Amino acid sequence: MKDVAIVAFSQTRHTAEDEGLNETELLLPVISEIKEQVGISRFDFTCSGSCDYLLGSPFSFVSALDAVGAWPPISESHVEMDGAWALYEAWVKMQYSDEVETALVYGFGKPSQTSVRQVLGLQLDPYYLAPLGVDQVSLAALQAQAYLARSGAKEGDLTAIAARSRAAGRENPFALHLDAPADDAPYDVAPLKVHDVAPQADGAAVVVLATGDKVREISERTGLKPAWIRGIDHRADAHSPGVRDLSVSPSARIAGEKAGAVNVEVAELHTQFSHEELILREALNLGDDVKVNPSGGPLSANPVMATGLIRIGEAAARIHRGEARRTLGHATSGPCLQQNLVAVLEA
Repeated sequence: MKDVAIVAFSQTRHTAEDEGLNETELLLPVISEIKEQVGISRFDFTCSGSCDYLLGSPFSFVSALDAVGAWPPISESHVEMDGAWALYEAWVKMQYSDEVETALVYGFGKPSQTSVRQVLGLQLDPYYLAPLGVDQVSLAALQAQAYLARSGAKEGDLTAIAARSRAAGRENPFALHLDAPADDAPYDVAPLKVHDVAPQADGAAVVVLATGDKVREISERTGLKPAWIRGIDHRADAHSPGVRDLSVSPSARIAGEKAGAVNVEVAELHTQFSHEELILREALNLGDDVKVNPSGGPLSANPVMATGLIRIGEAAARIHRGEARRTLGHATSGPCLQQNLVAVLEA
């Protein structure tokens, strides 16, 4: 296995309003910034994550390449997933190709242009689930109810997670600065109240990966501290929520075990709903001493298709700044924590 590190991370200031920027204009500042950080203008491999359904046009990621600079021709790939899976593809590419020492990875999305609930509903099973018109929040509410019934946790426990996340987000210049949850907040879909659902935002994130000797070269030249990827794994449960126990996440547990998720100080979890933190804490065996989502997490800003990559980037940034020595980044996709990707990073 080759040693691969995240040497730089950058993200946009996320916004719940459409500020009139197209995808290329959204990406260009952060890609330019990260190129300047690492002192590299062209990378051996480029991989992106986005969703054509979300953006409303086929092959929308092609126009976004204008922000990267695709001439002369570059080695490039794309995943119709969160940018965290683009990072996973780049990591695999670096393991098996001696020609790839550096990789640029980014994810982006503009949910302000559409209804994410309708779009993600189209990704459900077309025979049994999609015809019901069920959306991701309704499915998440079923999962929350299942977890509360099994664990004995209360709705107040969910509110406490939302309150902590929003408080942390107000200290994060890139997140939405949201008020503390109101005592009389209405339900979105019971038992989830409006503050238990991650607020959608437009945004993008970029990371740079490098292999062993290249990492040391970049660090000596720029002074950047690398965050080494010590383990990374992706697992998936059955797609249909009706054939699995929604109160647990076997795929997250297995991914955590395979990635070596032990003795971490900080965990950035892709929790789009407050109850998911409780399920993931249990699946990943995170003790009370582990700081979870100190950035505010998705409950403070959910730039769909970049949120998972940001979790890994935020976990790496803690190491870059010397605030932690071992961290965990997590990303999820599909209904009710169906797919889970775990990356363990180390100074």
